[in-house]
Amino acid sequence: MGRRLVYIARMAAVPPADQPRGPIRRLLPLLAVVLLAAVAYVAVGHGALSFEALVDRRAAIANLVTEHRVLAVLCYIGLYMATVALSVPGAAFLTVAGGFLFGLVVGASAAVIGATTGATLIFLAARTALGEPLLRRAGPRAQQLAQGFRDDAFSYLLFLRLVPAFPFFLVNLVPAFAGVGLGTFVAATALGVIPAALVYAFAGTGLDSVITAQKIAYNDCLAAGRADCRLAFEAMDILTPQLLGALVALGLLALVPVVVRRVRARRRASP
Repeated sequence: MGRRLVYIARMAAVPPADQPRGPIRRLLPLLAVVLLAAVAYVAVGHGALSFEALVDRRAAIANLVTEHRVLAVLCYIGLYMATVALSVPGAAFLTVAGGFLFGLVVGASAAVIGATTGATLIFLAARTALGEPLLRRAGPRAQQLAQGFRDDAFSYLLFLRLVPAFPFFLVNLVPAFAGVGLGTFVAATALGVIPAALVYAFAGTGLDSVITAQKIAYNDCLAAGRADCRLAFEAMDILTPQLLGALVALGLLALVPVVVRRVRARRRASP
């Protein structure tokens, strides 16, 4: 009887042959994201989320929004989530299109929900696959830096989100490697993307006049017999130096609590 129990215990401790090993299982979410991103780039292509695509499908999209507004908003959020999670180019223009299709409040809100959810998905995938193992292999110095990031994670993340100089997908990955908590990541991301979402969505509310002007210029170009005619609109052009300065100022304001805590800590540590 005793030998049988020992045998059963040993068999239970041995993983089945078809069960993924620990490291492989941890990498599966990230591998799935990479595979989906590759499929998205092949199927959608760079620039498919563009001004030209919006103009070409303007009537169909407008009818969908008019007849099925809730469904259209949900589809928009889903598209935004996929764009952010898979790092497909076009998130900035999607925010402009959201303001154009749904108005400032609904468009900006849908963009914030889509961006936050998509960023959270890639954050969870990266944290599951690579976060703690990379930190353990990086040595004590890297772990010390990660601990410093965790101590002031909300302020650092808010700064990185507000200042558009940092790639959005990179800001999704670094906190995952540093072991930042999910609640902190979601809160800082949602709050940090609101200003830019409002700016882009507000620009989208006036996109109708831009489309009209661009179509006139495009037709004039074709009438002149030119071969380089195209409908041009760059979402990043909305960020004027004044707006960039305002976003940077907001980002620096987010770091004020970090500076205050560091100064107080040094004062307490000094004789």
